[in-house]
Amino acid sequence: MNDSVTAGLPVRRKFDTGSLIGLVAIIVIGVAGYFLFPNNLALLTRIIAIMLLVLSIDLVTGYCGVATLGHAALFGAGAYGAGIAAVHFGITEPLTMTVVGAIAGALAGLISGIVILRAHGLPQLVLSIAVIHLFHEAANKASAWTGGSDGLAGIAPDALLGMFQFDLWGRTAYIYGLVLLIVVFLGLRVLVRSPFGMLARGAREDPIRISAMGASVKSVLLRMYVISGVVAGIGGALTAISTQVVGLDSLSFTLSAESLVMLVLGGTGSLYGAMIGTVVFMWFEDLVSAANPFHWLTMVGALLIAVVLFAPKGLYGSGAVILGRFKGGRK
Repeated sequence: MNDSVTAGLPVRRKFDTGSLIGLVAIIVIGVAGYFLFPNNLALLTRIIAIMLLVLSIDLVTGYCGVATLGHAALFGAGAYGAGIAAVHFGITEPLTMTVVGAIAGALAGLISGIVILRAHGLPQLVLSIAVIHLFHEAANKASAWTGGSDGLAGIAPDALLGMFQFDLWGRTAYIYGLVLLIVVFLGLRVLVRSPFGMLARGAREDPIRISAMGASVKSVLLRMYVISGVVAGIGGALTAISTQVVGLDSLSFTLSAESLVMLVLGGTGSLYGAMIGTVVFMWFEDLVSAANPFHWLTMVGALLIAVVLFAPKGLYGSGAVILGRFKGGRK
């Protein structure tokens, strides 16, 4: 077994059972969704794409403590990056489109991070709102490239790996999204457990101490912002590939706010919480909007109030606390 060195001391790496459990859970739930809801694969693919966005928010908000309501700028940059590459440059290979989306998201993350990290607290939140509105307006004005308010249409991705066509039922798009989610999840598990991930947590909890240790807090936060841009950009690219159209709603303040709500619903500072919150919110929203088109927002609001009041750490965080107490009581 290999050893690594952190803070000058050798640390023996332990087998990451959390990653294995998460991997198995994603595969089992993903396969079950494929067979149980064959007519709702488009919704499931959308959930995966938004899940990637919520995971990216968790990196900067949950692990770094950066307040943001503008993260859809990174998601939308990835979607438009992949869409523009396909429509204007003829890059229609899905893997390449995904890479383009990731790069566009990273660039948007770099730009957003440079602006947002100049402030703290409430001013930081205001700057993030300003960023999302600026990105939205820029996409609207650059209609020759983005389609403006009409959206960017005509995206026609090639067959995945030259063999799997993107069909009307969304089967290929869903499986591709599931694979992307697995890869991103495993990558983020390594990231948050790495020395850099620990440093990011330290920058959130005690930035003065981190600075005294000789590390640059702003550099750590900016790098995490860029990484979160890659994750959000992949989600945006998946949306462009699966729906084959990109609209201004991918750069909306509403999407940013809802994604933050999903994160709080599941629990911040946890990859599992981000994924659980996304699934619960979007699935509940789909069910109640279909059951009651006129009052579904009331029911969604009631759900959020109940979670905040009775599970302040989110569904996953509060569940973990209850489970820990139950195990402790049995000893």
